[in-house]
Amino acid sequence: MVLARATQAAITFADAIQVKDLGKGAIAATATGGLNIAGIAILPMGTVFILQSFVSQLVGRNARDEAPRFAWYGLAIALGAGLISLALIPVIGPVMQLTGFSDHVRDQMTSYMDIRITSIGAIVGVEALGAYYGGLGNTWMQMVASLVTMTVAIVLNWILIGGHLGAPAMGVDGAALASTIASWTGFVVIAVAWRRGWGGAPRPTGRSGLSIRELRRVIEFGLPNGINWVLEFAAFQVFINIVLARLGDDAVAALNVVIAVNSVAFMPAWGLASAGAILAGQAIGRGARDDVWPSVRISLVCTMSWMCAIGALYLAFPDRVLAIFAPDTDAGRIVEIGTSMLVMSSLWQVFDAVGITLSETLRAAGDTAWTAKVRIILAWFVFTPTAYATVSQGGGPVGAMLCMIGYLAVIAFALSMRFRSGAWRSIELIEPQLA
Repeated sequence: MVLARATQAAITFADAIQVKDLGKGAIAATATGGLNIAGIAILPMGTVFILQSFVSQLVGRNARDEAPRFAWYGLAIALGAGLISLALIPVIGPVMQLTGFSDHVRDQMTSYMDIRITSIGAIVGVEALGAYYGGLGNTWMQMVASLVTMTVAIVLNWILIGGHLGAPAMGVDGAALASTIASWTGFVVIAVAWRRGWGGAPRPTGRSGLSIRELRRVIEFGLPNGINWVLEFAAFQVFINIVLARLGDDAVAALNVVIAVNSVAFMPAWGLASAGAILAGQAIGRGARDDVWPSVRISLVCTMSWMCAIGALYLAFPDRVLAIFAPDTDAGRIVEIGTSMLVMSSLWQVFDAVGITLSETLRAAGDTAWTAKVRIILAWFVFTPTAYATVSQGGGPVGAMLCMIGYLAVIAFALSMRFRSGAWRSIELIEPQLA
């Protein structure tokens, strides 16, 4: 799980490095455009991620052979997401006109998104099958698919961005096309593995046993998780595209560099938390709910240790870390703005570790609705207005980062109280006839 999420972080890491020679506008267009695409994909991704909870609980109940149909449900959601995303292409340009970016950045970002959005179906499909395999206890298959995706993306970035091996120099559009081809390649890899029953998965022999009722139950528990992801992410997008855009391209580019760097800390921590959630789900499935806390405790130690170590690196060498990403023409300004942001981001690492771990554990138990409500309320009615007011009153990048630290701290506290309440113990995720 750690390696799978780390490779996803490496793609963002590589994109930021491989377009940096095109200038700060290219960094802002590619990084923010990628975040915007993630904002579109995140609802179905969050929805299909619940498959890990269903399958892990089935494994805990010794009902492993009943798991394959849940993969079909995930693929159905991925297909729907892909079709809907294609219908959104005509509205990308008009929506981007509402942002505060400069014309140059906005035009590049719109073009990037027009290409990148065609990969939504593949992105959701990999997440669905990865969650299915993860629930079975096999986290290697998603890692393999992610490694393939990362490798193809990095190689094609080199070919298409700068124009190598006879290919035209496509710049930002090349980064979008490279990521799109890479996403579909990764999906083909994991889909073939699933269809052939590789990795110890029960081989899907057909669609028998599928039911609309069961699909609705998957959506019932998965949709709150997806809504949580999309609305919380949307609040962050408002923060980037509207609040921070008021500070100019330098600030946007600097923050996107800081986000790319922080993804190196976040994605592996998410992998650790998801691995712990698989163990928690299997414990719940076999009726041993008292075994959940030991798994959570170990996950917390791992995620907090990792993120604190990364935070220490940010504190010790912020300028050196940022210089890796900064384009030669604008390095001084971006490093100057980003250094204070990166140092401050080290302060939220512990809060983020707690929030990630407990959120994943509650999701494994099926406690998705309460988590979604709390995170959405905090994102839209606390973080977003506070950040807007802070920046509007001259708080600048430092003030914006303080708002993020406070937001993550409050989330960590709320999730801790929810887990301690034990409300998740009474939730029945699997229908009685499947128990």
